[in-house]
Amino acid sequence: MSHRTIQALAVLGILAAGPMAVVPATAQDGPAVLKVDPPSWWTGSTLNPVRLLVRGRNLAGARVETGSGSGLEVGLASVNSRGSFLFVDVHVDPSAAPGPRALTVRTAGGDAEIPFEVLSPLPRSGRFQGFGPDDVLYLAMPDRFANGDISNDDPAKAPGLLDRARGRYYHGGDLRGVIDKLPYLVDLGITALWLNPWYDNNDALNEVETYDGQAITDYHGYGAVDFYAVDEHLGDLETLRELVDAAHAVGIKIIQDQVANHSGPYHPWVGDAPTPTWYYGTKDDHLANTWQTWTLQDPSATPQMQKATLEGWFLDILPDLDQDDPEVARYIIQNTLWWVGVTGLDGIRQDTLPYVHRRFWREWMAAIKREFPDLRVVGELFDGDPALVSFFQTGATRFDGIDSGIDTAFDFPLYFKIRDAFAGEGTLREAAKVVARDHLYPDASVLVTFLGLHDVARFMNEPQASPASLRAAYTLLTTVRGSPLVYYGDEIAMPGGGDPDNRRDFPGGWPDDPRNAFAASGRTAPEEEVFAHLRRLLHLRRDLEPLRRGRMVNLAVNEESWVYARVLGGEVAVVALNADEAPATIEAPVAPVGWADGTVLDDRLGSGVVLVVDDGRLRLTLPPMASAVFTVP
Repeated sequence: MSHRTIQALAVLGILAAGPMAVVPATAQDGPAVLKVDPPSWWTGSTLNPVRLLVRGRNLAGARVETGSGSGLEVGLASVNSRGSFLFVDVHVDPSAAPGPRALTVRTAGGDAEIPFEVLSPLPRSGRFQGFGPDDVLYLAMPDRFANGDISNDDPAKAPGLLDRARGRYYHGGDLRGVIDKLPYLVDLGITALWLNPWYDNNDALNEVETYDGQAITDYHGYGAVDFYAVDEHLGDLETLRELVDAAHAVGIKIIQDQVANHSGPYHPWVGDAPTPTWYYGTKDDHLANTWQTWTLQDPSATPQMQKATLEGWFLDILPDLDQDDPEVARYIIQNTLWWVGVTGLDGIRQDTLPYVHRRFWREWMAAIKREFPDLRVVGELFDGDPALVSFFQTGATRFDGIDSGIDTAFDFPLYFKIRDAFAGEGTLREAAKVVARDHLYPDASVLVTFLGLHDVARFMNEPQASPASLRAAYTLLTTVRGSPLVYYGDEIAMPGGGDPDNRRDFPGGWPDDPRNAFAASGRTAPEEEVFAHLRRLLHLRRDLEPLRRGRMVNLAVNEESWVYARVLGGEVAVVALNADEAPATIEAPVAPVGWADGTVLDDRLGSGVVLVVDDGRLRLTLPPMASAVFTVP
């Protein structure tokens, strides 16, 4: 047992007089229970017993009891030195009937009830499905996508935070709005939906993280004050469950954005932590994150070099959770399993992945896979170096003796090069060179590729971006290896600079919007051209298995052109790209993919171009910023 673990358990009273000793009672008022995490658990779980974290008052000396016949067994309670947090293990009998239970916390000062519910496990069919190259992901920021329920725009619990004229206030989008727009996503060709965090956030203006001296709101979801609640601006748990079920009914999977690295600055733990090592440091005494993620893959880097990266407070304001505290680790693991188990989610996007020790990810992923073997996790590593991104993917034990277990990662290295090639000063050759480093990954085929996210300026904000270059970039995105992701609004070429301009409201998502870009009649001509091109690509990807699962075969790479094939058995699709402002005449050998002379090929993107293989080669001229996908008719 580590010194850190001993210290934490000693303060909780667990080591004071045996494995489950109780903090001695003192004269006190009666106990009060303010919060219970988790509030429920299901029968038959691979994690049993579940450890409850009870926040309250006057809990010193507490013991916890449950009535006979409840199907629950409770262990001895352990309470922190202030009597404000209680830990207790609850074993759920596999045959326990679902329903609420009455757990009682007893102290010398009196009794209080701990609310808890036993759940039936959700049926596995059609849930917990995972995601991969057969899918097309879509990222929607709920507050900025569509307002389907105006009754939660200005909730009584958190009033006065809605103002669509302010980029960092709530705008009114919600889970009901997402449900309403599922048919739009199905028509586009989306099969998996990633939503930014729906955790409950601060109920007042955030005066810790300010911009231009002005307080803001945590509309984005990354400032959690309750990891077990849905923010009231977005809806509630029942609406979330309805969304998951409705999405599954139309063939769309749901991916939750989770944050294990930190809490929000207003979380109750910040002023009253359950254990002394709940966070790395305190509000007044902590390290600032130095962002030196490159040290994590450096065998010669010392723990001291890595310390501020792994244990510093994010942005110097977001309290960094200490996963080396066994209670923190248990809390995060249970929280992850609870969200999946009570809603039927299919995947997780894990925020700020490299800022947590890899030894925790190994433990976290093992717990996920025990309960939900098919669930998939994509981690955020905001870095252009494939060596770092690949270091965190499962399938290889690295020099630190750890296989992280993380299924896949966002392909930031390719993202940077695609943006440069089609809308900046870079070349398409540089994008091809990133793919040439796929050997660094245990499995590059499952990387999540993208052109934009909520943390970067939109594609159309790049200096040389145009609807034509966006269409060509989308051809690359949807035909190269990986699982493509579309950022909401990019399908209609929405503009937007840095945060929060890159998080504009989707036009038509609000009842009083002057136009509705969810419908073709509400889109401008350039918007419709981009939308129609992407829609055609996504439906083509659905129909052509090689575009999803085929191996990559590079046929010709020049500064501004790239021809590659996706090959699966005897099926072949050849993709030709021109990232130049001038026409490009391209020759590419196709003997490596088995096409003989005289083979007739059609462009599946509808250009009407028909090619014939001659002398083992394809010869074609592509217009500026154009693309084609050739197959045998």
